[in-house]
Amino acid sequence: MDTLAEVARVVNGCTDCHLHAGRTNAVPGEGPDAAELLFIGEGPGFHEDRQGRPFVGPAGNFLEDLLQSIGMTREQVYIANMVKCRPPDNRDPVPSEISACSKYLDRQIELLNPLLIITLGRFSTARFIPGQSISRVRGRLRRVSGRHIFPIMHPAAGLRRQEMRVAIEEDFAKIPGLLDVLRIQSEPASEDHQIRETASSFEASPPEPTRSLWDMLGPPGQAHATPPSHDPVVDQPEEPNEPLPGQQRLF
Repeated sequence: MDTLAEVARVVNGCTDCHLHAGRTNAVPGEGPDAAELLFIGEGPGFHEDRQGRPFVGPAGNFLEDLLQSIGMTREQVYIANMVKCRPPDNRDPVPSEISACSKYLDRQIELLNPLLIITLGRFSTARFIPGQSISRVRGRLRRVSGRHIFPIMHPAAGLRRQEMRVAIEEDFAKIPGLLDVLRIQSEPASEDHQIRETASSFEASPPEPTRSLWDMLGPPGQAHATPPSHDPVVDQPEEPNEPLPGQQRLF
């Protein structure tokens, strides 16, 4: 599988788990080959299964509104899922199904090499940050195995509960600033002072050289306990493990 189109072709013919037997269409994912931003959801729902496209139902409409709120469209980003076929009755995907599909998502990540991966909901977040609830890790940038991961609650959760909708909108508002910093950081000739100078443009108060990226992107006046760092994007130590939520879907 040397291209994203080849990954999609293989996914469309995949029979590696029993989910293929009940699908109308597989949903490989879609977006430009050079997308800087990769969104990873859970799995196809009813509308996605019918159309063979990710996030085209109500949650997809909310996702498009969120992208518009930060000056982007879905044509600029790549959207994929943990599993590529719809689980029966929209139930949660089980570990064997996630495992069967993991090779496809792994290859999509390798081919895209995105600057930033946005995990939507607990299943995609657990792929990179196992043992942590989405409510605890959401809105905080992590670097995992060389990839920059930014967990956000699933858009479907925001359609069900207003407080989650507000949290999702707040987290989305951080994405443009993160991309700006990561673009500079990815340039071979970039220097630390260039990164700090760019990041400081998001501060509402006079710049403090030792402030972290999260201090700079957080709400004005909010105090943070993050230790100062000269690298705005660093590996963060794992927090004490806690069980994932029971079977409450998406959040």
